Amino acid sequence: MKFSVSKDKLLEGIQTVQNVVSTRTTLPILSNVLIQVADGKVRLTTNDLDVGMSYSIDAQVEKAGGTTLPARRIATIIKALPSAEVQVEVDSKNVASIRCGQSFFKVNGLPEEEFPALPKLENAKVFTLKQTDIKDGLRKTSFAISTDETRYVLNGILCSLKENKLTMVATDGRRLSVADIELEFPRSQEVDIIIPAKCIAELTRLLTDEGEMKMTVGENQVAFDVNGKLLVSKLIEGNYPNYRQVIPAETKEHVTIERELLLNAVNRVAILSSEKSNSVKLHFTKNNLEITANTPEVGEAHESLPITYKGKEFAIAFNPGFMMDPLKNLTDEEIKLELIDEMSPGVLKNNTPFLYVLMPMRIS
Repeated sequence: MKFSVSKDKLLEGIQTVQNVVSTRTTLPILSNVLIQVADGKVRLTTNDLDVGMSYSIDAQVEKAGGTTLPARRIATIIKALPSAEVQVEVDSKNVASIRCGQSFFKVNGLPEEEFPALPKLENAKVFTLKQTDIKDGLRKTSFAISTDETRYVLNGILCSLKENKLTMVATDGRRLSVADIELEFPRSQEVDIIIPAKCIAELTRLLTDEGEMKMTVGENQVAFDVNGKLLVSKLIEGNYPNYRQVIPAETKEHVTIERELLLNAVNRVAILSSEKSNSVKLHFTKNNLEITANTPEVGEAHESLPITYKGKEFAIAFNPGFMMDPLKNLTDEEIKLELIDEMSPGVLKNNTPFLYVLMPMRIS
């Protein structure tokens, strides 16, 4: 196997696929990148048996073939090379010789036959989506994915494709984020899948603000074709809880607040929230919102925001981090806060099909 390619192109290719490589694998081959060379292309593939990625770059191919090389080490080498043409030659023992300018490296690899191939999705359902829609949906939901491994079914995003829309849902049991995307597809294509967090993180990296992408849903796998890059992942098996049960059917108090103003105020006040309670209190009075936090042994913080509010006076406490997450990820100038009382969940909305439910904290 022998090919030459510009340093920048090869580095872009390796960096695209290397995030998938697990740092804690017991199988040495899974630390490697599969390099397959043929027909003027170099195809780079990584796979950790849960998530895999593949990407092709153009190259001058002298001799077709394949091998696997340590992904992170190769990435470090290519990054350190001068900006020039890189020549790669691999012998029959999977030893790669890498030349660039005056630099020369020899790296030991493993045979391509040992590398687990990416799965092919049989009898799959295919959906075409705008990249910007998916990017927006992931931004509005992914922060609420649970990291509690004992609740494995919540370690991803539920994608429910029903009634000509894609509903994306994430929850960790203390907050819930839901975003809808309109999408036309036949009823026979309807499906619910749970996409794991690692795949979500990789997909977010691949998406741009232009063009379309293809999502292919198989029996227990999903594949995304984005800008010539193929991302394949196992799905989380199990039943996602009925998230609609926690969305309040009716709310009593409705407040419209400037998003950035609220975000900055909560951020400042939270500096003095105690590690133990980790909460900020929102106290609503006529046309005013006072946000407070205190830690007895440290001090307290107060901030007042003028708002349009004619409802009853009451206070509710929230985890400041959970409150700020949607405020950071929305782009609207204003958000709507819908509340019932101090012990019921609060609902945050904007002008798109999005809602965020946040459980209150006990006010001491």
